[in-house]
Amino acid sequence: MECAALDKVHLNFSPQSLIFLDITLFIIMFGVALSLKPSDFVSLWQRPKPALVGIISQFLLLPAITLLLVTVIQPCPSIALGMFLVAACPGGNVSNFISQMAQGNVALSVSLSALSTTASMVMTPFTFLFWAQWYAPAAAMLEAISLDPLSIILKILVILGIPLVLGMIVAQSFPKFTAKIQGPMKTLSLIIFGGYIVAALAGNWEAFKMYVQYIVGYVVIHNALALAGGYFLAHLAQIKERDRRTVAIETGIQNSGLALVLIFGPIFNGMGGMAMIAALWGIWHIVAGLSVASIWSRLMPLEPTQLKA
Repeated sequence: MECAALDKVHLNFSPQSLIFLDITLFIIMFGVALSLKPSDFVSLWQRPKPALVGIISQFLLLPAITLLLVTVIQPCPSIALGMFLVAACPGGNVSNFISQMAQGNVALSVSLSALSTTASMVMTPFTFLFWAQWYAPAAAMLEAISLDPLSIILKILVILGIPLVLGMIVAQSFPKFTAKIQGPMKTLSLIIFGGYIVAALAGNWEAFKMYVQYIVGYVVIHNALALAGGYFLAHLAQIKERDRRTVAIETGIQNSGLALVLIFGPIFNGMGGMAMIAALWGIWHIVAGLSVASIWSRLMPLEPTQLKA
């Protein structure tokens, strides 16, 4: 693969398309926030060990695995940056459903989603910049584009912070209304986001077709390591089987929508390698997550279903 050519590729999107992507992620995060309650954060203090393992897995283990992987496979700088950015994002909005299907700890999944999404306003830019600097080609590209960390933080605050606060306010103030729209909102957000990825790839099909055979392998391996790494870290921490499954899923299901918003914004200007990684991850992590959950759904955890404080 000719890295010099790929790293110069910038996917083309109209200003209207970029606004639509921002709105899509806003809707997704608003829908996620509708299911969050203050008690979700409180429960983390009641059972801190599984939550701590989950956060370490997401914001420390996965970026470290990513660095190890890019060091071994030596991808193009723009691809490596996409992998680091996906690894720095919080859990995806379908992780709770997949955790339930896998007979995991749904309460832990919801709590981890709440905590990681809230923490991502600071942790995502910090994690991305910290780990990307250790892969020399990616570090050189970051220096060349003069990345401003503050611009990433402000962007995340707008597209994550505002819908999260609004969603939680609506959920607390109008519980009956929230109960009615919560399910449809999740379905709608998935359909909109999936449609956007398909449209984005179709609109840049020639560039995508030229490099997809290389990038899809990276995404599959990266995601498999994320799922496996999360599970085995939880195993080493000696937490319950249900919690292990949830930590694995929260590590492997990342908010690639956030990554795409940042990539297509003025920060990275639609950098091709980054965008292709994030878009393919957005499709593949659901396929892989559902496949793993389907297997786990047939294997009853050994521990009792009751949670202990």
